[in-house]
Amino acid sequence: MCVVWGTTYLAIRIALESIPPALVGGLRFSVAGAVLALVLWLRGTPLPDRRSWPALLLLGTLMIAVGNGFVVWAEQWVPSGIAAVVIASSPFWMATTEAIIPGGERFSRRTLIGMSIGFTGIVLLVWPELTAGGEFGRQFAFGMIALQLAEIGWSLGTSYSKRQTRTGDAIAASALQMFFGGMVMLVVATGRGEWAMLSFTPRSLAAELYLIVFGSFAGYSAYIYALKYLPVSTVSLYAYVNPIIAVLLGTLLLAEPFGGRIVIASALVLVGIAVVRTKGREVEPGSRNSEGHAPPSSRFRVPGVTRLFGR
Repeated sequence: MCVVWGTTYLAIRIALESIPPALVGGLRFSVAGAVLALVLWLRGTPLPDRRSWPALLLLGTLMIAVGNGFVVWAEQWVPSGIAAVVIASSPFWMATTEAIIPGGERFSRRTLIGMSIGFTGIVLLVWPELTAGGEFGRQFAFGMIALQLAEIGWSLGTSYSKRQTRTGDAIAASALQMFFGGMVMLVVATGRGEWAMLSFTPRSLAAELYLIVFGSFAGYSAYIYALKYLPVSTVSLYAYVNPIIAVLLGTLLLAEPFGGRIVIASALVLVGIAVVRTKGREVEPGSRNSEGHAPPSSRFRVPGVTRLFGR
C-alpha cells in the first residue's frame, strides 16, 4: 500500500503529458468505480440503496472530485514530490476543520505545536518557487492554491463522513463514491472542452491504467486487508512513507529538484504530522471504549475518513 500509493503522484504527472487534468481523474475514478460495482454485483454483494446516494455523491464530490481533482490540477506546475509532501500535511486541515465546526474537537497545545512545525516546513519547501516571479512563479502559486483546496475538500469530506451512521458494505459504498466523484470530474472536463484535447501516448496511457488498476484496486484492497489484520495506528504509517517514495521517484525518473532544503522541509512536515496525530492512544479495531461500545471505526461509515485511494 505504501509503495503503490507513493507512486501515484508520479503516475499523475506522466498521465498529464497528454491527458487533460479533469479527464485524468474523471476517467480513473469513473472506470474504477463502475468496474468495482460490476464485480460486486456479479458476486451478489448488494450496492447501497438509493437513499444513501446523495451522501455518497457529496462525499465523492468533496473527496474525489475536489480532494483528488485539485491534486491533478496542481501537478501541472508543482513537482510530484513536493505535491506529495504538501498533501501529507492534510491532518493540519482536518484539525482546523474539526476546530471550527459545531461539536468538533478544539485545538490542543500539542496540535498547535505540530501545526507550527509542519507549516514551517511547508514554507521552507515552497518559498523559493513562490518568490521566483514571472510565469513560473505564478503557475507554481496556482498549483499551491489548488493543493490547499484539495486538502480543504478532503477535510470537509472527512468531517462529514465521520458523522455518518449508515450500515452496509463499505467496499460497495466506496465503489459508488468513486463513480460519482469520477462522473463529477467528467462533467467538469466536458464543460472545459477537454475531450477535444484528449490524446494518448504509450506513457500517458500506461500511467492512466496504472492509476486505475494499482492506485485504486490494488492499493484499496491492500488497505482493507491491512485494516483487518493490523492496528489503525500501524496502517496510518503510510502517510509518512508516501511522500518519501514520491520525492525519490520524482527525482530519479523525472529529474525533479532535490537537495538539502527539500530534505529538511519534508522532515519538518512529517514531524509536525506526527505531533498532531499523537494526541492520544487510538482505540484499535474490535476493541471497546469506556462505555462498552465498539468504536466508530469498527462500524461501517460512508468511506472516506482515511485517504482510501492515495492520490
